[in-house]
Amino acid sequence: MNQNSWTLQTFLQVLKTCVGRRDLVTGKSLHALYLKNLVPFSAYLSNHFILLYSKCGCLSAAHHAFNQTQHANVFSFNVLLAAYARQLRIASARQLFDQIPQPDLVSYNTLISAYADCGDTESALSLFKDMREKRFDTDGFTLSGLITASSNNLCLIKQLHCLAIYCGFDHYASVNNSLLTYYSRNGFLDEAKRVFYEMGEIKDEVSWNSMVVAYGQHREGLEALQLFQEMVRLQLGLDMYTLASVLTAFTSLEDLVGGLQFHAHLIKSGFHQNSHIGSGLIDLYAKCSGDMRDCTKVFEEIPQPDLVLWNTMISGYSQKEEYSEQALGCFKKLNQVGYHPDDCSFVCVISACSNLSPSLGKQIHALTIKIEIRSNRISVNNALVAMYSKCGNLEDARRLFDRMPEHNTVSLNSMIAGYAQHGIGMQAVRLFEWMLETNIPPTNITFVSVLSACAHTGKVAEGQKYFSMMKDMFGFEPEGEHYSCMIDLLGRAGKLTDAERLIEAMPFNPGSIGWGSLLRACRTHGNMDLAVKAANQFLQLEPSNAVPYVMLANIYATSGKWEEVATIRRLMRDRGVQKKPGFSWIEVKKQRHVFVAEDGSHPMIKEIHNFLEEMSRKMKQAGYVPDVRWALVKDDEIGHGEKEKRLVHHSEKLAVAFGLLSTSYGEPILVMKNLRICGDCHNAIKFISAIAGREITVRDTYRFHCFKDGRCSCGDYW
Repeated sequence: MNQNSWTLQTFLQVLKTCVGRRDLVTGKSLHALYLKNLVPFSAYLSNHFILLYSKCGCLSAAHHAFNQTQHANVFSFNVLLAAYARQLRIASARQLFDQIPQPDLVSYNTLISAYADCGDTESALSLFKDMREKRFDTDGFTLSGLITASSNNLCLIKQLHCLAIYCGFDHYASVNNSLLTYYSRNGFLDEAKRVFYEMGEIKDEVSWNSMVVAYGQHREGLEALQLFQEMVRLQLGLDMYTLASVLTAFTSLEDLVGGLQFHAHLIKSGFHQNSHIGSGLIDLYAKCSGDMRDCTKVFEEIPQPDLVLWNTMISGYSQKEEYSEQALGCFKKLNQVGYHPDDCSFVCVISACSNLSPSLGKQIHALTIKIEIRSNRISVNNALVAMYSKCGNLEDARRLFDRMPEHNTVSLNSMIAGYAQHGIGMQAVRLFEWMLETNIPPTNITFVSVLSACAHTGKVAEGQKYFSMMKDMFGFEPEGEHYSCMIDLLGRAGKLTDAERLIEAMPFNPGSIGWGSLLRACRTHGNMDLAVKAANQFLQLEPSNAVPYVMLANIYATSGKWEEVATIRRLMRDRGVQKKPGFSWIEVKKQRHVFVAEDGSHPMIKEIHNFLEEMSRKMKQAGYVPDVRWALVKDDEIGHGEKEKRLVHHSEKLAVAFGLLSTSYGEPILVMKNLRICGDCHNAIKFISAIAGREITVRDTYRFHCFKDGRCSCGDYW
């Protein structure tokens, strides 16, 4: 072997090593020697330098090396084309593709994959059509790219699945893996499972990992864990997506103990500092323990938190009303550290603003307009519609809904839920019927909103029709929330016997929500025996929840059974159960003012009390009679006058009075309350709205009450 051939072989071997190891420094030195003609020029070597720079992310250097190639071949073009595709420079990739004298299968597959990565289904299909017209042979990678490009089009995915079987490409693991992934993402887990289990021996590690991820996406926790255990037994490689899906499995099962054990395993294996894994851990602790201190600890252990991790923290805070301000603070920090919020960031912080103030929500809305949201704009608009509805601004919610360039199921669900919360059942039903007419498919959540709207407006026949429609027309098995809505519907209408029969006929326990709905109905209609039964069932499920104790005690108090009231209160003390303190708040001039019953801390409390005393006098002249039963105090403890005084100082009345004193005449006011509105306050605010000539909206934990001209939007059906 002569010196020249030995030098060339050595040069090529070192260059290949640099490419494999992405050794840019040594690679540049070799390139300098090559350009000095110390090594003979060849397209083969030139292509390797293009490959080196492209793999190291130096696109300009790769392009320069391509231009220096004297006789570029299709491989030269393909290497640079792949580099453009990796950096999603699609226009440049297409321009280069059109310059290839004779593009080959790799050229087409690379560009199809590039279109798929940026979600350009139409361009990917057009290129595939061009391939077919030029009688190019396709392979499994072509189909994989097309399936990815068709990620949200289930009909097209099924057509490509048929084509893969017809052309014999169903033996490609990559094709099956793509089908598995996108069947799952479109909600068809059974199809994904069928693809996975029919793969047989061609299953690779990607297949197993994708199936665990699919189970995690569908909250099928047990199946995900069983498949993960099988992967461990077979000693298959695990990636961060699989491990994150295992965390999702523990979250869906609400298995905090199992999640803690798996967290320990992640620490031992060194995965706990991975951002993707960290997101799964934060989600686990936020949903299963509710202690955001654990989430914060996980977050702080990640050396370089990415945008997804920040979003998960914001989401964790926004899931609990009491952490809404922290969610907003986390969103601000995300911007301060240099990240640009994406659609997920906005969706999470908008959700938090629903619990804070309308002005903050409007500021975030303005920011969404100012900042270009490159993808999934519809999800941000959906969140804004829900936010405006929850803040009592149904007009802005509908205005935004009507201006949206496109709607999906979530858009309709948000608007229908808004009408349901405001007790505008007719509009909710009309929108649902329009949804069916336009072939936008409803979901389980849609039916929850529609049934809730029927419950809030007394539309028993319509509610029963839609409840039957769920299964008969759309194949949805009613879940706990649907049954709870039906119990609420029947209970509010006074059909307590029918509600009880429905509970007895349910295929599962109605849960605390169902028994709570029945208990509220029993209070409204004074059915003591059934109330006791419902409360006992509720307590068996959640013995530390104060709601059934308080509701039953209030029912006894209203009936004058004070010994039973004392027994329940003593039971609460013995069990360490504390009643959630009630409070109301109102935002005036972008500042939130919070009031509790008998509040004396507010700077304007004297003016508020004086205003309410004068208003009480006018209300009585107009026919208002205080309902002292809502004072919930024995007659022999305090007199009638003291009971009236206590009613006047309820938190919602204090907030309303402050709002009237602090805003201009004619300006509508919005008051929020963390518990259900008091019956006497509901009646009193009707009178106040007529006397003050104001529109007053009160949002409690169950719905909105819009008071105007002496009437409430609920029609006293609440």
